[in-house]
Amino acid sequence: MTSVLYDAPGPRAKRRNVLISVVFFTLLALLVWFVWKTMDDEGQLEWALWKPFTESNAWTAYLLPGLANTLKAAALAMVIALPLGAFFGIARLSDHRWVRIPSAWVVEFFRAIPVLLLMLFANEFYDRWTNVSSEQRPLYAVVTGLVLYNASVLAEVVKAGILSLPKGQSEAAMAIGLRKSQTMRSILLPQAVTAMLPAIVSQLVVIVKDTALGGVMIGFTELLNSRGTMSAYYANVIPSFIVVAIIYIILNFILTSFASWLEKRLRRSKKSTGAVLSAEDMEELNPAATGGTYGTGAGGGTYGAGGSI
Repeated sequence: MTSVLYDAPGPRAKRRNVLISVVFFTLLALLVWFVWKTMDDEGQLEWALWKPFTESNAWTAYLLPGLANTLKAAALAMVIALPLGAFFGIARLSDHRWVRIPSAWVVEFFRAIPVLLLMLFANEFYDRWTNVSSEQRPLYAVVTGLVLYNASVLAEVVKAGILSLPKGQSEAAMAIGLRKSQTMRSILLPQAVTAMLPAIVSQLVVIVKDTALGGVMIGFTELLNSRGTMSAYYANVIPSFIVVAIIYIILNFILTSFASWLEKRLRRSKKSTGAVLSAEDMEELNPAATGGTYGTGAGGGTYGAGGSI
């Protein structure tokens, strides 16, 4: 099938595609076989190393508590970073320099610092200048670092999503007398959410994975840190890494699948129904548009039944 953007492959291109596919899957099979054989030679496939994952103690004592801390830190970071990123993203588009410039400084500053450094700084801050207990301090530090970094990244996502909309959207809002705040809240943001959703979800996946940095550097007992304790007890380092990697894959797959479903639902719900706005709807959007008059030009015409423009 040929279209403007796609040319159907001819016989030679089809043969080349089949050859490339065969070579790729052959190399992939060889890689899988090599990994399997290496692990078998090193004794990493012995049942004694994998048996702990079939018992409840390995899950209830190590993996599930670590997974719960990972989800807790990621959820707190998401809940705080999303509105904070939206605030700074919108502030960067402000017409007022005293709002736009400081917001840009904040975003660029925290976006330029590695999230691990932010966690370390936050941990030292809570240790020296707050009364946060040593048990809660790693969680506070991880969430603070994730929020500061990811909110600045999400601010850029929000800004880019709003700027990607056609200028006609804002111009149409101005034509019916909406203020900029009303335009942003009622017209631009609802449309930009759908365009921003894939990038937002990608950043949320990063948040989930970056919780592991807190376990490595500041002793936060998340999933990867709990894996280290478990592997030291059962002496199954490689199998524990594999199981934890699978857990991360499943977790992030669920998150991206939910986001894909939500994006499709938002796109369907935003399809126009062809409904006509009533006078009450117009009054709610623009209180100034009351009394049935349309403009103050010569003629003073009315915009309603039996009237003229």
